[in-house]
Amino acid sequence: MMIEKSKTRVNVPTGAISGEGVAASEKKLEQIAYLFRDRDALARMDPETVVYSVECHEAVAAGTPGGLFFGTSTVRPGRVGDEYFMTKGHFHARRETAEYYWGISGSGVLLLMDEDGSCRAEEVTAGSLHYIPGHVAHRLINTGEVDLVVGACWPSDAGHDYGSVETKGFPIRVVCLDGRPTLEEANK
Repeated sequence: MMIEKSKTRVNVPTGAISGEGVAASEKKLEQIAYLFRDRDALARMDPETVVYSVECHEAVAAGTPGGLFFGTSTVRPGRVGDEYFMTKGHFHARRETAEYYWGISGSGVLLLMDEDGSCRAEEVTAGSLHYIPGHVAHRLINTGEVDLVVGACWPSDAGHDYGSVETKGFPIRVVCLDGRPTLEEANK
């Protein structure tokens, strides 16, 4: 019998994942333009700007009961008007499934929304740990000047429901007011 070396690596300081079974994706401003309300500011920006990227280690096939996925999200610093760069946000397709997030570097906000539209926000910093219960949509927002890097672990059969969030939206936005992140109603 022999001790095997891991075929997948995590760079602990940066959160970068490499090796077998790693998938990567990114979202550019043009792909998520609908998230931002300041259409004039959006029109002045480069639509090819990368807003966020995700690396995911999938040790099992999507939908496998009892399996886990491990990932890292990196949200770039920036704003469209007064709104900070953010992820699309999602519920899980299997609503009852939970997820863990933890801050690796940077600073930001984890915006959480119950199915009834009630929202709360948690500060994300290096070392912060966030339990996201089932039936709760979640979105990351970078409120800092450097990349916000967040690790995640979730059930491989959780799935993602982006459509519900895209249709209904979060009722709270995180904006820069007097140089500080501030929560405000989305329809303001």
